[in-house]
Amino acid sequence: MELADDTLAAITLMLSGERLGTFLTLAGSPRPAIALHQQTLQVAGTLMCVTAVVEIALRNTICDHLTHHFGTADWLRDPPAPFGWRAQEKTRIGEALASAQRAAYTKMDTAQKRAIDDRLFRNGVPAGLTHERHAKIRQQSLAVPNGQVIAQLTLYFWKRLFSIEYESSLWRTVLKRVFPDKTLRRADVAIQLERIYQTRNRIAHHEPVYGHRLHDTLEAIDFIITRLGQHTPCHATPLAQLLAGEWQTLSAQAKGLRTSIDAMSQASSTLPTEPRALAATVVADQL
Repeated sequence: MELADDTLAAITLMLSGERLGTFLTLAGSPRPAIALHQQTLQVAGTLMCVTAVVEIALRNTICDHLTHHFGTADWLRDPPAPFGWRAQEKTRIGEALASAQRAAYTKMDTAQKRAIDDRLFRNGVPAGLTHERHAKIRQQSLAVPNGQVIAQLTLYFWKRLFSIEYESSLWRTVLKRVFPDKTLRRADVAIQLERIYQTRNRIAHHEPVYGHRLHDTLEAIDFIITRLGQHTPCHATPLAQLLAGEWQTLSAQAKGLRTSIDAMSQASSTLPTEPRALAATVVADQL
């Protein structure tokens, strides 16, 4: 659909000049810049789908191995000695527990909430207790399954398990089995997870992903898909087969985006104004 000039101007203001700056420098005018902006977001949409499945698969694989290793389903909140979580992970687990309790509380009806009060306040709800504090006390009293707490943990938590702080306590003892390829080091996995994490955060904040960041992210996703639970890289893993359609779409979108950027870069390089041509070259190098 061809945008009218007044609509184009309104969209430019709506997206902001700062956000469109890179695209405007490369494309030369608002119309192709906006088209390129939309193209990057289409890539991001497919990326979010793929990274979500990768995160779920990674999380559940890690959980299975840790449950077997520690010999208890409550390894997250009450890990057996001598293992202990670092401060960052303790904080994240506490936040995940609170989120799980809050989610469970929102599903309760009035009768269920009053039943909590009957259990907690034998002499009645104290006078002067604020609504916010009252709800918080109720929530903190709820017992939630480990699975609901685990579901609240973000990719940040799972990537942290592959940090150097857990080299001896987790990687060498159990997490090496998540990536059993003997040629892999902990740092190899950590680098790829960090790339996926950074890109996922950009997408969550509606920031476009392109150029070297997109290239590195695709490599990182391929790394996880082909090596999770594999002694040697394999492109026919269950995870790879599950994501085959999305991966094909993502690869085509990434190729199309690269083609668009290359075409705009070449067009910009033919402009007679030297400063403009230089700016376009710099942007193209960054992409």
